[in-house]
Amino acid sequence: MAQPRCIHLTAAQTEELQGVRDHHKKAYMRERAAAILKVASGLSMLQVALHGLLKPRRSDTISQWISRYEGGGVQGLQVQAGRGRKPAFSPCAGPARSGAGRR
Repeated sequence: MAQPRCIHLTAAQTEELQGVRDHHKKAYMRERAAAILKVASGLSMLQVALHGLLKPRRSDTISQWISRYEGGGVQGLQVQAGRGRKPAFSPCAGPARSGAGRR
C-alpha cells in the first residue's frame, strides 16, 4: 500500500494559495488551490479527490497538482500551452500549392 502524500506549506505559501482559492478568475485554479490546501491540512488525497471538491477527481490528479505546485508554485498549476488537438490548417503557413488540384 502506498504511503499517504504529505505537503508542508509555509505561512506565505498558505496565504498565497488561500488568495488563489478565494479570488482567482479561473475556476480550475481555485479548485487546484483548494485541493492542495486540504491535503496540507491533513486530509488524504483520496478523501479530497472523492469528497473534498465540487466534483470527484482521481487521487492521481490531486498528486499531479501537488507535484506541479512544488515544482513551479502557483504558476505551475496553470494549464500549459500546447494542449489539445493541433490545427489541421494554419493560415500562417501561407498558400499550399498554387493551381494544383484545380480543373
